[in-house]
Amino acid sequence: MAEVKVKKETNLSEPAEIENRIKELCQQFPQGITDQVIQNDLPHLEPQQRAMALNKLLSLGQLDLLRNSSGLLYRLKDTQSASKMKGSDNQEKLVYQIIEDAGNKGIWSRDIRFKSNLPLTEINKILKNLESKKLIKAVKSVAASKKKVYMLYNLQPDRTVTGGAWYSDQDFESEFVEVLNQQCFKFLQSKAEAARDGKQSPMVQRNSSFATSHEVWKYICELGISKVDLSMDDIETILNTLIYDGKVEMTVIAAKEGTVGSVDGQMKLYRGVNAILQPTGLVKTPCGLCPVTMPPGRTCSPSSASPDLTCLSSLQVFHDCHEGGEISPSSCIYMSEWLDF
Repeated sequence: MAEVKVKKETNLSEPAEIENRIKELCQQFPQGITDQVIQNDLPHLEPQQRAMALNKLLSLGQLDLLRNSSGLLYRLKDTQSASKMKGSDNQEKLVYQIIEDAGNKGIWSRDIRFKSNLPLTEINKILKNLESKKLIKAVKSVAASKKKVYMLYNLQPDRTVTGGAWYSDQDFESEFVEVLNQQCFKFLQSKAEAARDGKQSPMVQRNSSFATSHEVWKYICELGISKVDLSMDDIETILNTLIYDGKVEMTVIAAKEGTVGSVDGQMKLYRGVNAILQPTGLVKTPCGLCPVTMPPGRTCSPSSASPDLTCLSSLQVFHDCHEGGEISPSSCIYMSEWLDF
């Protein structure tokens, strides 16, 4: 779910103003908004006022109530699509309903056939007709490049379909990810250096070196290095890779309701850390930490380089690892995966 960028504090009191603002948020995010998005945008709104406004919009048929893995979603009802469906036969309405139920993750034509029990030729004809009316669209999935999923025309495809910001035309943008990785780390490093230069107590320096994911997201947006809109979830994904690399650490603190970047009363904080000892080049290679090296007598796992061998001691493995041997660098899957990476 994309985050709302709040430029200034919004404080509405009239029911009509609240309803209009909720509809504006739904227009800004056609895939739907959560209750948390509304809270972040209208932090001073009482829960009862928010509930009354949502219930009124639902009763007037201006919003749809959906459910996904994140919880309940409020989405602006597409009255234009509903009017376009007038005059359609029952089969076309059935296929449209199946696609609508699939949400922004889409559905394969094979699954549409299974749920509708219609012939494939008839389904293809209906799909083309719905596409021509701009009621649905076909989207290529990164999970299967030769297949397409169908979803409603006004929906933004889920990141599981498009791959999110890290994919372009189904190709993984490794260079773009690396640039983001470096810039996020650079920001956290500069914040840590500024905290150390403050010449305050160690505890104050440590607390000052932390940054929220919203601060990192704002910094990346201001750099203008991304051609696509990045959400805070995207930035947190990058920050997680830095945690796995041992460059960043994270802590979670309690936060007041409505605080930008908080979720369920909690907020993640990140800080750059320096490794005590830099690893040697050999340790970074598969040979430096050979997965086949296990205590004698234990059987290698099926995914190891030599599944039919009994795992050997460290010295014996390195002695037997040679071209033409049962353990060989040319047939080692760990070496192949490392070189491909």
